[in-house]
Amino acid sequence: MDKNRNVHHKKKKKLKPKVRFKFGVVVMIFIFSLAICFLIFMFKSNTDDTFLQTELGSSADETTDSDKYNDSEQDIIADNTESSAITESGITNPVPQSETADESYFSGCCLLTDSTLAGMKGTGFSDDSVFGGNKINVGDVMTAKVESSFGTLSPYEIIKQKKPSILYLMFGKELDSVSADAIITSYTNLISSIKSAVPDVEIYVMQYPPVLYDSDTLTNEMVNDYNNRLLMMCDSLEIYCIDTNTALKSESGKLNESYWSYETLSLSQNGYDKLKEYILTHVVS
Repeated sequence: MDKNRNVHHKKKKKLKPKVRFKFGVVVMIFIFSLAICFLIFMFKSNTDDTFLQTELGSSADETTDSDKYNDSEQDIIADNTESSAITESGITNPVPQSETADESYFSGCCLLTDSTLAGMKGTGFSDDSVFGGNKINVGDVMTAKVESSFGTLSPYEIIKQKKPSILYLMFGKELDSVSADAIITSYTNLISSIKSAVPDVEIYVMQYPPVLYDSDTLTNEMVNDYNNRLLMMCDSLEIYCIDTNTALKSESGKLNESYWSYETLSLSQNGYDKLKEYILTHVVS
């Protein structure tokens, strides 16, 4: 009789094949994944107008805030530069540089001024086209009398009679004793009256020159503030403004000393010549 024998067979364990990673395959997978992501990005950016704005919104906002800060900073340090702004009526102020006009341009021009530019007679402007002088300021230019070929009239009344096609204005000598607001109010009333009396005239307001030295009553900071107010006034009244302040300014921000006469205590002939040149190169055609 056969005996049951427990026969134990040793089973050989099957060895699993080792997984081997090839570096080249990994690189290919990585490149393939990047390509898929790029294609998806391009597809969404071309089919969804808001995709880029949504994804990059925070970055754009940071740029915008930075730009606003820079703009504000520039506004603070800006000092009567050539940069120009266009008003609602299409007028660009300060008037940008233009091609040089012929000197015959002055034949249709008149100048109303206080003592600041009284010496411009014969420099561009003819002797009978400059009205005002030492006894005139913007507050009384409509009432104070001066001698002219039209008789003894106020400068305003002379302009009404003469009816120039182009009128230049320069006032501000009383800035050392009268507030800028008060001067601007008188300036505005004068211009409004001129526009009503001579509706076809082109009006150019000339920004006030810098001073050679700051004093207790008048500084270049005050002059710059006044000129900024003149610019805003011109934009509001839709007339031209030219930056004759910068034209006469030195690198230090003060009046260029070559444009000052210590003998007359006013602008020198060099200064008047510079203004003449500036006017002819800042003309609205």
